[in-house]
Amino acid sequence: MEKTGPAVQLESSAQTKGERTREKILDVAYDAIVQKGFAATSIEELVEAAGITKSGFFYHFRDKNDMARQLFDRFLSEDEKIIETLEGRARELSDDPLQAFLIFLNLYAQMMDDMETLHPGCMVASVTYQERLFDAEVIQMNTSYLLRMRGRFSGWLNEIAAVHPAKVEVDLEGLADTLTTTVEGAIILSKALADPGLMGRQTRLFRNHVKLLFGA
Repeated sequence: MEKTGPAVQLESSAQTKGERTREKILDVAYDAIVQKGFAATSIEELVEAAGITKSGFFYHFRDKNDMARQLFDRFLSEDEKIIETLEGRARELSDDPLQAFLIFLNLYAQMMDDMETLHPGCMVASVTYQERLFDAEVIQMNTSYLLRMRGRFSGWLNEIAAVHPAKVEVDLEGLADTLTTTVEGAIILSKALADPGLMGRQTRLFRNHVKLLFGA
């Protein structure tokens, strides 16, 4: 599952100037890659946007693919932290796995509603559609992330099914994938239609689908 973009990097007094510069480059790179793609994003434009020299770029990254690996690693870590936080909050509010899952989906949809700007795109989709431009490590990171999301949500859905048997036969692993499909597709569609509210609405439709399946 994908969040709707990397979390804002909070500057702390503990960060060095070099660390802040590196984060700034990654922020600029994320915006450029999800807007127009990896191939169309040049080191030169990143250097200019970050206000550094080209040698400054190569101080932080070996090459463009090294930057992509570090950017993707940050993106996935932040995304999973958001999911873990929302899941933890939902499970604290209800011991019933179904009710907790429905709360989680509400919290996730609310997070999308609260976004101030239209989401520009998704790093997971960017890597998937342009996989020939990335090295094997980045592609494997992408695959592993999607499998972790499948495992996380299929495990939760199995908890639900054990307490609330589904009203019709359902592939729980496939249903877990449907959540990721809904979020990724909503990001693309919201951008195409210039409708930032679409992501929250699509997530709530998935929530209603789960609610009907398990008879809540």
